[in-house]
Amino acid sequence: MKVLIVAEIKDGAVKKTSLELLSQAQQLNASDVAALLIGHGVAAHADKLAQHGAGQVLLADHEMLAHYTTDGYTHAVEQAAKSYQPDLILFSASINGKDLSPRVAARLDAALASDAVELSHNGTHFVAKRPVFAGKAYATVSVQAKPALVSLRANVIAPTAADAGKTAQTVAVELSLTADNLRTRVISEEKADGGKLDVAEADMIVSGGRGLKGPENFHLVESLAGALGAAVGASRAVVDAGWRPHGEQVGQTGKTVSPTLYVAAGISGAMLHMAGMSSSKYIVAINTDAEAPIFKVATYGMVADALEVLPQLTEAVKKIKG
Repeated sequence: MKVLIVAEIKDGAVKKTSLELLSQAQQLNASDVAALLIGHGVAAHADKLAQHGAGQVLLADHEMLAHYTTDGYTHAVEQAAKSYQPDLILFSASINGKDLSPRVAARLDAALASDAVELSHNGTHFVAKRPVFAGKAYATVSVQAKPALVSLRANVIAPTAADAGKTAQTVAVELSLTADNLRTRVISEEKADGGKLDVAEADMIVSGGRGLKGPENFHLVESLAGALGAAVGASRAVVDAGWRPHGEQVGQTGKTVSPTLYVAAGISGAMLHMAGMSSSKYIVAINTDAEAPIFKVATYGMVADALEVLPQLTEAVKKIKG
């Protein structure tokens, strides 16, 4: 079995989700695992991928790939797939991965199982488990065409330990990119304040909703998140009201997350919100309404005012951590 994983680079480093893809390939007992690096001047990241399980690293290095564009990256993956001939291509179900994977599937005339939370091989074809109906149910789908394409949700599998002494065997991908190939180009980038954990990749998230009653109380969510070492999330209602930036929004219209711990403070649990976080391993819900939908998916629930509970939880966490 040959598996190609499409790696992602962010802020000058290989994203954790790319290492998770390599771990998934190993769990499938793939005989041959390759990682595809796309960008400009990205060869320095090859060893990192090799240390986490890539047998070889395919380099799609071109100045026109310095910034993500659907056309450019689709061309790179298509060329890598044609030369490597994988049985399976793995993407992260990230913002870029969700944009790129269906385009590649169309270009290769292949089938795609998107946003999978489990993946296996039954000896004949790949079988993926993925949420449907806004997270209310799970569908098990088999991908019988070759190559099979699967995008994997973040945090559903842990990266394997690194082999620090391993170096990468690199192979250049032949590209035939011209300006005519790219229908869009990046003119400039505006980055959010650095130092914040991205909810899409965080192992722990503390999210706040309307139950916090105003943006002036969101410091309570930030304090608990800081004590836990967690990311700060928000419901759509909070983001639409202008309390928090869109980058923190969790849900079907925001970011899909699968952390080990998800704390929902003052969030009732609208269908679109739960679609984006219901696969969390442990869910702690705090809400004054005992009938709030969030309690139906919660591992632990507190019928209480988040404004009163959050400071107590923060102090308890600080005491435990010393």
